[in-house]
Amino acid sequence: GYGYEPLLGKIAARYNVPQESIVSAIGTSMGNYLALAATTEPGDEILIERPNYEPLLSTARYLGLRIEHFQRRNDFAIDFTDLERRIRPRTRVIVITNLHNPSGAFCSESTLREVAALARKTGTYVLVDEVYREMLFETQPRSAFHIDPERFLVTNSLTKAYGLSGLRCGWVLAPPDVARRMWRINDLHGATFVHPGELLSVIAFEQLGPISARMKTLLETNRKLLRQFLGARDDLDCYWPEYGTIVLPRLRRGNAEEFCELLRTHFETSVVPGRFFDCPERFRIGVGGPTETVRESLRQLGTGLDTFAEANLSSSLRRSS
Repeated sequence: GYGYEPLLGKIAARYNVPQESIVSAIGTSMGNYLALAATTEPGDEILIERPNYEPLLSTARYLGLRIEHFQRRNDFAIDFTDLERRIRPRTRVIVITNLHNPSGAFCSESTLREVAALARKTGTYVLVDEVYREMLFETQPRSAFHIDPERFLVTNSLTKAYGLSGLRCGWVLAPPDVARRMWRINDLHGATFVHPGELLSVIAFEQLGPISARMKTLLETNRKLLRQFLGARDDLDCYWPEYGTIVLPRLRRGNAEEFCELLRTHFETSVVPGRFFDCPERFRIGVGGPTETVRESLRQLGTGLDTFAEANLSSSLRRSS
């Protein structure tokens, strides 16, 4: 077989899938690469949501794919009218993140079933990056893979929800024939996984209960701080997601890219500029770290916003005088 049997067994049991549908990967991004590489050829067309996660675009460009986009709405739900208009017989893969990266919006199973119905009409695969979905902290996660195991490709890892990025434990759920193609592609990049990492990943799966409980408590506290912060700001518009560590506020006044630079250089605080997600008027905030770090970072973010607003006001007054 392919992969470390005890680890494959843990993944299979957690997601209720056969082992022949599991591909081990060095993190979710490598899983996304393998999934796209196994289902496309250079010049093929794929359909990616917008706003989007930039490494998915970079991967598609590296593979020589033609990229088209469908929109998410103002509440970051999938715009089915736009998706249906843009999907074509030559569309090889529809690419979705759930929770949506960068907004954190949750995509329900009923929504994904509608996507599946559109995909079946054109014989299109659906790639769903579920790494942030783990933040629902379910005992038996309901992966999108079960909606249509012959059509859906699902990527995931232990990184985002559980704070275990050092293990580099990722995986793909795929139809067995597609999984076999991924195995062969992965042999070119990293045929042998780091065995201590595999051993520790098995232990992590065995301890996901207490790990999840700890992370859930941490995120509840951090999300409360973030929501209080956003509620006190009149210079940001922000959709509030039900789950997760990330939000994507819009700066109401001024240039968001300039604000991100000011925040980094003068306040030693970083947010992710919206240009990385095809929405330059926004920036992404993440609150997955220790609570005291998040508290101080939000304080610095507020001071940075105040400073940026004062600078914009002064600039406007000079121009009008």
